[in-house]
Amino acid sequence: MYDVFQTDRLIDTWLTEDIGYCDLTAQVMIEANETGAFFMNARENLIVAGIDVAARVFKRYDPTLEVVVRVKDGDHVKKGAVLLDVRGNARSVLTAERTALNILQRMSGIANLTAEYVKAVAGTRARLIDTRKTTPGLRMLEKHAVTCGGGLNHRLGLDNGVMIKDNHIAVCGGIMKAVQRARRQLPVLTKLEVECDRIEQVEEALEAGVDVIMLDNMSVEEMTKAVKLVNGRTKLEASGGISLATIGEISRTGVDYISTSKINQASVCIDIGLDEAE
Repeated sequence: MYDVFQTDRLIDTWLTEDIGYCDLTAQVMIEANETGAFFMNARENLIVAGIDVAARVFKRYDPTLEVVVRVKDGDHVKKGAVLLDVRGNARSVLTAERTALNILQRMSGIANLTAEYVKAVAGTRARLIDTRKTTPGLRMLEKHAVTCGGGLNHRLGLDNGVMIKDNHIAVCGGIMKAVQRARRQLPVLTKLEVECDRIEQVEEALEAGVDVIMLDNMSVEEMTKAVKLVNGRTKLEASGGISLATIGEISRTGVDYISTSKINQASVCIDIGLDEAE
């Protein structure tokens, strides 16, 4: 889910960054009235994320372009599949091409990696969630890409919930005091989460009545103890040191959520191309 108005503002920034004053190559090589027909195609198997954003890049640069989207976000497509067609002024298509490809490749890369992590926890109660460690300016779109890959979103921003971390706890003088201070002004439907890195802290957070306890950088053995201690009385989130190599074992401890920044930070852009239609 993303906002079209905000997306347009991003697209304007991207196009300005890439084009500068003009696309010099297109200006000196292509006549102003020349037209062309092109198609965007998958050069490897992928999960689509950002196809409407890519289409909007073309229309934002030149509203006269005709863009036909052939797939939708979340679709699993094979190598060679046509993702969209674009036709009209050739200068316009080739000027906006790279920006459209860049965002689609980036978002689809996140969706693909997210799907690998989701597959690794299949059959357990754990659900994969993302973090706020996103590319500045692209959070809305990167979090949308996570959902295309089957993951869930954590907080969209700092205003979406209260997460009490170690530094907050230190300032307030303990978990109980920190929670009590937060509860005094917390909106009634807003959730409160506390980060814990020791079992003793989990006990204190449980006593304080928090909505979610984050098990931060705990070992599998410690997580297993925490799950038994909590016994379903609140939700547990595992975080820190999560990778494809470790997430399966962590998911089997019985935690409710597993959060990782890897699905954004370690994703590889998908190979997608734009070719002239024959």
